[in-house]
Amino acid sequence: MDLKEKVITEIKKIYDPEIPVNIYELGLIYDIKIKDKDVQVKMTLTTPNCPVAESLPKEVKDSIMQLKEVNKVDLDLVWDPPWDKSMMSEAAKLELNL
Repeated sequence: MDLKEKVITEIKKIYDPEIPVNIYELGLIYDIKIKDKDVQVKMTLTTPNCPVAESLPKEVKDSIMQLKEVNKVDLDLVWDPPWDKSMMSEAAKLELNL
């Protein structure tokens, strides 16, 4: 398993507290770039006033940092494009009966 796959596996362990689906399948992770052992993640939240706006990005960063192959994690919280249900994976849509 390469480092990007390991990063995705870690991210998939994190769930939105209001929706019973992990944040990767929800489509909240827009981009993951890896250069050497540095990881750059671009993510969003379901809404700008999400109750976990402070804690969820930190949880993602801390989770990725647990991988011994990772030196550094830069996480950018972005709002463009705004998240909507069309960004969810088919698995997430099935889980939520959408």
